[in-house]
Amino acid sequence: MERHMTDILKRGLKVTPQRLAILKLLREKMNHPTAENIHSELLKEYPAVSLTTVYNTLSRFVEAGMVRMLDVDPQKKRFDHNTEPHNHFQCRVCNNVYDVLREAEPDFIEGSRKNRIEGHRVEDVSVNLKGVCRFCMRESV
Repeated sequence: MERHMTDILKRGLKVTPQRLAILKLLREKMNHPTAENIHSELLKEYPAVSLTTVYNTLSRFVEAGMVRMLDVDPQKKRFDHNTEPHNHFQCRVCNNVYDVLREAEPDFIEGSRKNRIEGHRVEDVSVNLKGVCRFCMRESV
C-alpha cells in the first residue's frame, strides 16, 4: 500500500483511501477493468463510494500518466495500470482483455514506432486483437 501512496504523491495528487483502493485494484486485476467493474469491487470495502468518484479518479490517473485508458472495447472504456507500450486481445466470448506481447507484431508496426509513415510522425501504436481466448477455446472442446 505504501508503494501506491508514493506513486500517487509523486504525480502531485492528493492521497485518499478511494484513490489508494482504485490504484491497488488496477494493479491486481489483469483483466483491464471498466470503471463499473472497479466500482462494483470497491463497494465491498467502501459502500458509500460513487461511480462518479471512480470515473473522476480514473480521469486524474490518466491525466497524471499513471493509467492508460483503452479503446479496445467499443461499449466501455477499460483501464490498464501498465503504461508501457503494448497491445491487447479481447475475447468475444468472455469479453476479457489480455495483454499481448509486442514481439508478436508484424514488422511494419515495429518499424512505424520509430519512423514516420507517409510524412506523419508516429507517436503511439496500439493493436487491438479480437477473437476467442485460450480459456474459452478449452471450454468449447
